[in-house]
Amino acid sequence: MATSRTYEDSCGVAHALELVGERWALLVVRELMLGAKRFGDIKAGLPGISANVLSHRLDELEQAGLVGRRKLPKPAAVWVYDLTPWARDLEPIMQTLGRWAARDPQHRKDLHFGTASLILSLRTNFDPALADGVHLVIALRPNDESFVARVARKKLTIEAGEPAQADATIAGDARAFASVTYGGRPLADAIAAGDLVVTGTMASADSFLHLYTLPPVASA
Repeated sequence: MATSRTYEDSCGVAHALELVGERWALLVVRELMLGAKRFGDIKAGLPGISANVLSHRLDELEQAGLVGRRKLPKPAAVWVYDLTPWARDLEPIMQTLGRWAARDPQHRKDLHFGTASLILSLRTNFDPALADGVHLVIALRPNDESFVARVARKKLTIEAGEPAQADATIAGDARAFASVTYGGRPLADAIAAGDLVVTGTMASADSFLHLYTLPPVASA
C-alpha cells in the first residue's frame, strides 16, 4: 500500500533544501554534472572550499543518494565521485536557478568561472531562435579539457570527448570564452590577445559563440 504524503511533502522545497541546501552542496553537484571526478579535481573547481568541508559534503550527498564513489579500472585505478541518475535530474533546476540569478542587477562578474560553469552556462543559455539553419560541430577546449559541441535542428548538445571531425576548435580559459559569448568582446580581439586560440573555420567558431542569450536584468 502506498504511503500517504502531506501537502508539505508534495511541495518538497524544504526537503530539497535538506538534500542540497548546505553551503557548497549544490556547487559540488555542479562540478560533477559533466562526469566523474577525483576529489582533487572537484576541489580545484571550487576555490575557497577546504578539504574537510568537501569531504563532509561528499559524504552527505552520498548518504542522500545523490553521489556515488567508485574505483576506475586499470591503468587509472583511482577513486572518483559521480552523480546518480536522480542527481542528474537537478540540471534543469540548476539552469532555471542560474537564469533567475543572472537577472540580478548586482550580479558579480568577478566570481570564479571554471570549466563546469562555462559548459553548463552554454547548455542553459542556448537560444534556439539564433540557431535556425545552423549545423556545427565544435571542439571546445576550456582550461585544457576536451568537449564536443553539436548544433543541429535548433538544439545544442555538449559532451566530454574529441570529435572525429570539427568545423572549428576553440581553446582557452573559460572566462575568455565568456567574455566573447556574454561580454560582447569580439572574437578577433580575444584571439589577438592570446586569450583564445581558434583553428578551423573562424566563421564557425564565431557563429557558435553567439548562439546564447542572457535573461533581461530584473527591474527594481
